[in-house]
Amino acid sequence: MPKYYEEKEEDGRACGGVREDLRQCLLESACVLQENKSPKQCLREGHCRSLQMTFFACKRSMLDTRARFRGRKGY
Repeated sequence: MPKYYEEKEEDGRACGGVREDLRQCLLESACVLQENKSPKQCLREGHCRSLQMTFFACKRSMLDTRARFRGRKGY
């Protein structure tokens, strides 16, 4: 289960769960902790790629008119 659901209040924004998990993944990555790079630099280098793609799909589904019937992608 994603870390977002464990003892945290719910974020009212769209794609909040994926956003929080992406943030935690970047902050806990070796790129940030050991190499002292910013999370933005680590994201550009390709760390946490699967969560980044899930977040992108969730944000894109907000603009998709079919989302009215299918719901947002992500969690």
